[in-house]
Amino acid sequence: MDIDLVGSAEIAEMLGQPGTPLSRQRTYTITRSRTFPLPVAKLKQGEVWLRADVERWIQENRPPRVS
Repeated sequence: MDIDLVGSAEIAEMLGQPGTPLSRQRTYTITRSRTFPLPVAKLKQGEVWLRADVERWIQENRPPRVS
């Protein structure tokens, strides 16, 4: 079974513009919002989320990226 997990650095890249991830503070604010998926685990290096949950949230809550 392969589980695709992402941390806050990957989420910042997913939410930012190509080559320009969101700031750490903005990413933290978004991941703490009531609508954002809950992390699946908390490790010493931080929380992790299922990539599919984050991608679904982005599709439902964020405007499309401008390339």
